[in-house]
Amino acid sequence: MRTIDWVPAEGQSPGHIRLVDQKLLPGTLSEVDVHSVEQLIDAIQDLSVRGAPALGVAGALGVALAAQNLSADSAREVIAKLRAARPTAVNLAWGVDAALAAFDEGGPEAALVAALKVRDDDIAACEAMAERGTELLSRLLPDRPRLNVMTICNTGALAAIEHGTALGVVEKLHHDGRLALAVACETRPLLQGARLTAWELKRMGADYRVIVDSAAASVLARGGADVVMVGADRIAANGDTANKIGTFALALAAAHAGVPFLVVAPESTIDPDTADGGAIEIEDRGSEEVCSFAGVRTTPEGTAALNPAFDVTPAGLITAIVTDTRVIDLGASQVPAHPTEAA
Repeated sequence: MRTIDWVPAEGQSPGHIRLVDQKLLPGTLSEVDVHSVEQLIDAIQDLSVRGAPALGVAGALGVALAAQNLSADSAREVIAKLRAARPTAVNLAWGVDAALAAFDEGGPEAALVAALKVRDDDIAACEAMAERGTELLSRLLPDRPRLNVMTICNTGALAAIEHGTALGVVEKLHHDGRLALAVACETRPLLQGARLTAWELKRMGADYRVIVDSAAASVLARGGADVVMVGADRIAANGDTANKIGTFALALAAAHAGVPFLVVAPESTIDPDTADGGAIEIEDRGSEEVCSFAGVRTTPEGTAALNPAFDVTPAGLITAIVTDTRVIDLGASQVPAHPTEAA
């Protein structure tokens, strides 16, 4: 299963995008065929497709879709809307920009080639992060042959293409016989942990438990997890990291418990143009998700809510960032430029 992919043209039918509708999980595993960028934008904004790496691939494939179906001017207009569909996650804009540059230079076919490369690079990056992450855990926790791992939101294959970021490391630990227990925070208000991470953990056959978000600090303080691993939607130049709301609280709790706190994300999530976390735009998704549950109102009529979808964890609370090409020890004052960037 791939979370999102390109369906090649067949006969008179042009190519299009196919994605897993994550809103229906865990009850129903269903795929949706996307034939327009407007449809893709809707799927991104209603969280049918979500997760930083998957959004990067969605952005790139969206450019290819626009390029093959629209005039150049119309394509660029709708591509601009796609790029802005979710402002906190840098990967969406990054994927759009990668395919758009190819489109500007070589036309629709070049855009598709670039988009498919973004997809394939994501698969390889997730495999590399799993390797680096498990190696780092062996160094950080050499006396723990089997680990209890806590995580938040969903950072598995559903957030990427075939594998995940933080949950990809958990998956490798499981396959290597080194995972004792995965502890998944439910992740209010949309329960990406309870719905999606638990679904993936069950499919891989791992031992897991779901906890309410507010139990995480207590579980950590009582020794219930050896490490916390999370993903990222944007990493600033100084190492401040935006991720699903609740991550900052988890990092504070991990620091209190003396537990390593690891961010696992591809290099494409590092945004050198964003100096620190204060410059990251935080998406607010409105009151409805907080004031109701499964379509049933849980607050008095007329109640408004603050609903930030993300928070920013300061670099000082992060033990290390694991990417597809390196491990960054955040004892330094900022994320150093990658060697290829410095060159």
